[in-house]
Amino acid sequence: MNDRPVFWPHFSSPVRSTALSARLGRLLGIAIGICFLTGILSHYQYHPWRWLPEPASPAWGFRLTQGIHVATGTAAIPLVLIKLWSVYPNLFRWPPVRSVRHALERGSVAILVAATLVQLSTGFANALNWYPFGWDFVPVHWALAFVVLGSVLLHVGVKLPDIVYGLQTRVADGDVLSEIPWNENPVSHSNAGQVPPPPTPALSRRGVLAATGLGLGAVVITTVGQTVKPLEPLGLLAIRQPHRGPQRVPVNRTADQAQVLTSARDPGWTLRVDGPSAYALSLAEVEAMAGAQAWLPIACVEGWSALAHWSGVPLIDLVTRAGGSADSLVRVHSLEPAGFNSSEIFGPQLSAALLATHLNGERLDLDHGYPLRLIAPNRAGVLNTKWLSRLEVSS
Repeated sequence: MNDRPVFWPHFSSPVRSTALSARLGRLLGIAIGICFLTGILSHYQYHPWRWLPEPASPAWGFRLTQGIHVATGTAAIPLVLIKLWSVYPNLFRWPPVRSVRHALERGSVAILVAATLVQLSTGFANALNWYPFGWDFVPVHWALAFVVLGSVLLHVGVKLPDIVYGLQTRVADGDVLSEIPWNENPVSHSNAGQVPPPPTPALSRRGVLAATGLGLGAVVITTVGQTVKPLEPLGLLAIRQPHRGPQRVPVNRTADQAQVLTSARDPGWTLRVDGPSAYALSLAEVEAMAGAQAWLPIACVEGWSALAHWSGVPLIDLVTRAGGSADSLVRVHSLEPAGFNSSEIFGPQLSAALLATHLNGERLDLDHGYPLRLIAPNRAGVLNTKWLSRLEVSS
């Protein structure tokens, strides 16, 4: 029953092995774990609990975690492909399905592979600000993260004997994965760890691991330049260069894209502050109050970040004037008619936030949020709302 048909694919590469696949899987598992944990922190920026607000310190917290998230996710793309290369002959074992349990196992692997590829590819597309898919990225990315994590845990549980065997076996020794009888498990070979593989005419198993490590290192180094300033000259794969843009800070969304070119330049612009004691400020009044200064990073979910010098009005001053306090919830509204045109801020970030009028010693560029924008420490860039029009203060 287990004899393969003549037409059935046959693989005989001496490079693949359970030992090699287990080590690649361990690297991939670590990468997925890091992406999941940093992704949780990123998602919490969008939906923090009122009783557990985002801290304002360290100011570079989101810059660090999101930079790690994007760099690790980018490096995981080639790592997934290498891992799939190391195990794809298993897809052609004969017979294709041996039992109900085996069918369920194969189904779980299909879900794992599909979810991981979709998660990584759409995440990379998001970093490029490219959305060829027809769904809202944030909630789908969030939900799919749990599908990937659950699939990984299930796969580890099913394959644990193989994983233990592979990690305990030297990479240069052990079975040749594609040469194991199709109806047997590698852990059943008591002498498998003692039999060296056939000589390889090209790259060895250790060579595969070394090349993988060097390749991943190159991807990380050429990516994190968008977050780590000393590595900026090496940022060949960096989507944004931290100091290239208006006023030496990158821009994701321009005023033209946000459709605020006319409204932001309106000489009659006012900032409405709604609360128990509502009032409004003209542009001249806001600029006259802009004496506070701070060095704060702006860090975007796409993985890039830049430290910049900001000047403006402490948000808490306007909140208390409207009858609020440091315990208030403030919704910040933009002139932008659609998209992320509002955000909420409360807790330590509220007390530390500025309504910025100047960036790096210059009046805000239109693309950076002129006439007024929010900037707060340890906060996702998309939530540092630009082109402000109204503050809504509630208890």
